[in-house]
Amino acid sequence: MAGVNTMEKKLAEFKCDTNEAICLKLVRFQEDVDDDSTTFHPEYSHQIFGDDEVAFGYKGLQIQLFYTAGNLSTLFKVKYSSKVTETFDCVEPDEVEGKIREIIPAGFTCNTDDFVSLLEKEANFKPFGTLLHTYTVHSEEAGDLTYQIHKADITCPGFQEYHERLQTFLMWFIETASFIDADDDRWDFFLVFEKYNKDGETLYATVGYMTVYNYYVYPDKTRPRVSQMLILPPFQGEGHGAQLLEAVHRFYCSLPKVQDITAEDPSENYVKLRDYVLVKLCQGMSSFAADKLHLGFSADMAKEAQDKLKINKKHARRVYEILRLRATDMSDEEKAREYRLEVKKRLFGPYRKNQRELAKMRKCLRPEELVSHMGQMDTQTQHEELEKSYQVVVEEYRRIIERLATQA
Repeated sequence: MAGVNTMEKKLAEFKCDTNEAICLKLVRFQEDVDDDSTTFHPEYSHQIFGDDEVAFGYKGLQIQLFYTAGNLSTLFKVKYSSKVTETFDCVEPDEVEGKIREIIPAGFTCNTDDFVSLLEKEANFKPFGTLLHTYTVHSEEAGDLTYQIHKADITCPGFQEYHERLQTFLMWFIETASFIDADDDRWDFFLVFEKYNKDGETLYATVGYMTVYNYYVYPDKTRPRVSQMLILPPFQGEGHGAQLLEAVHRFYCSLPKVQDITAEDPSENYVKLRDYVLVKLCQGMSSFAADKLHLGFSADMAKEAQDKLKINKKHARRVYEILRLRATDMSDEEKAREYRLEVKKRLFGPYRKNQRELAKMRKCLRPEELVSHMGQMDTQTQHEELEKSYQVVVEEYRRIIERLATQA
């Protein structure tokens, strides 16, 4: 038994956390290749290496996936200090290289010198598609940096191959990511690039992107639905997501055939970002004027948001709640109570639905079955959960209001 435990301990030394082992880079200059400060790591690797996010069979495992900053030409190397087969017979390591090859498109190099030579071609890389928006972000180190947002589609020369390289990042940073069928011409792609200078030339670095699918709405409209959105880690926290989402909204608002703009299975972070952007866009509308907010959510608000910004009623309601919170003196008990009841009225919708379902159950369930369902819908519990939901929502709203104040 002791021998078995010793063996397990020795084998455990050959387990590596794949989130740490995978080293990602966006390379602009040759010196970036050996500069550890330019390396970033995945948040997720379970789709490739299983739920434990572990690779077995190696010590000191390092999986290098380095990309040129603009065109995303790729270097792929697997390095390790030792392999389990050097110590143990009949124990096979995980096929790490094969698993990575399943998600990265052909055309990568495994030679560092060849990769460095590809940096010289970066000057030829230009953003795909049509320029929609240019903006600047101030950096303490580099001063004002210029960024561009472009709209592209699969017909742009070279874009399909570029997109295949770009979408590999999804696997590392979106928990439930999947690759899309980019051949479908109903996909729109929105790309963010940074302009930078190298040896007197203007080059472009990939910052992030969004994919949007245009659904048909009877009889003659479309409903753009955001599918994927990713700002690459070196650029996160700088406001690029908000700039991208606002530019996309403005683009679709200019198209008469667009019904409204939605998102597919949005994450919590996306919902917060969308709230911020939509409030920013709506706050100057006449129907959302401060003197009208205390009168409640109105048909005029829903209509103006729909007509001018293609915002559906559900999202317009959240905009109203955020703007009303900003305009409400919450130290005034009566005003605070009115606001709380207004928000809870919306939040109570799912609970009201449960009550309707319970009424239906009374007619068709046996008593013992009914009791089990009633336990799930206890009135006291509903009130407690409603209060919790309200507090969470208000806290999120306050963060959005604070962000708006810093951007004013």
